[in-house]
Amino acid sequence: MKKTERLDKILAHTGFGTRREIKELVKRGLVSVNGKPIKDSGMQVNPESDEIMADGERVEYREFVYLMLHKPPGYVSATEDVRDRTVLELLGEEYRHFELFPVGRLDKDTEGLLLLTNDGKLAHQLLTPRKHVPKTYYAEVSGFVTEEDREAFRKGVELDDGYVTLPAELVIEHAEELETGKLSRIRLTIHEGKFHQVKRMFQSVGKQVVYLKRLSMGQLTLDDTLRLGEYRELTEMETEGLRNS
Repeated sequence: MKKTERLDKILAHTGFGTRREIKELVKRGLVSVNGKPIKDSGMQVNPESDEIMADGERVEYREFVYLMLHKPPGYVSATEDVRDRTVLELLGEEYRHFELFPVGRLDKDTEGLLLLTNDGKLAHQLLTPRKHVPKTYYAEVSGFVTEEDREAFRKGVELDDGYVTLPAELVIEHAEELETGKLSRIRLTIHEGKFHQVKRMFQSVGKQVVYLKRLSMGQLTLDDTLRLGEYRELTEMETEGLRNS
């Protein structure tokens, strides 16, 4: 069954302007469908089978967009904020009209993998507590992380509000004595997404996270060629992997 949409909605969604601007393009005879100039910007068209031209360009319609962002510190994971810069401000103009939003949150000072999309169904699938989608982080922790901590995390630890976390997998990569004190480098995989969860888990065992970076979410792993603030679209394989997470 063919899916039709209003022409002005399709053009707005693909970056050809506001509804008012699109009406002006139509009035000037600069929009055609299947080779015929159209007079009604609200007409129903099928973006998959109809050939749409606007202002001399062929319209390539995409309903959903999926971006992998290497989030830098200093940005909040929100679509708007009155005090801080948001991750959407890192995107180029070609993505502004898609109404993207971050899937989940990374703290303002946290780096790493952040998925941006306009696919609400997939976002819900990744964030619903019932799915327990795994998220893996690299962290640098003040103090020596011990085997006792690893065992505590494996069983679940009690946070400052009394919540007991689901079992998590803690890998101690390295611990060293520095001039500034003791430092441990770890990887932690959690299966939920409570507020400041990684930091609060280490606080529960008397330690402090001094650097935090998300490496993966479900089957999606941060592309290590992306520098801080850079992003790219997901491949079809990555998108399918997320749907199967």
